Amino acid sequence: MRIIGCGTADRGDDSAGLLVARRLRESGLDACEHGGDGLALIESWTSSDTVILIDAVVTGRPAGTLSVWDASDAPVVGDFPRCSTHAFGVAEAVQLARTLGRIPPRLLIYGIEGRRFDFGAAPSPEVVAASENLARLLRGELESPFQFEPNFHM
Repeated sequence: MRIIGCGTADRGDDSAGLLVARRLRESGLDACEHGGDGLALIESWTSSDTVILIDAVVTGRPAGTLSVWDASDAPVVGDFPRCSTHAFGVAEAVQLARTLGRIPPRLLIYGIEGRRFDFGAAPSPEVVAASENLARLLRGELESPFQFEPNFHM
């Protein structure tokens, strides 16, 4: 299993995935931080059967809302929110990986709704709280598995 927290540390709520990865590492779990570049992202999950990817999203829901998508076999274009500040981000990486036959057998994307993405901004209190909650949920999930349904929101 590979856990990847995506984001940019100095862009406010875009650091959501990084915050979760850091909290998981502090609790002894193996989680890496990734800048969100789509091509490098595909390389980072190449040898993994299960990938949990965490990133900030913008869907129009309130800041801090958590959403989960099972991207293993479902399309991510159309109803999939913009998940990256990069031109070629998570959604594009998933589509390209699927086309190239390099999609992991299990790919869960956890999105934390953001609202503030300015350079130099701190993450919003809602995103910080959601990051802490998601890290706690994932620790519990890895200790005693509970299956989140695709398109889950809380």
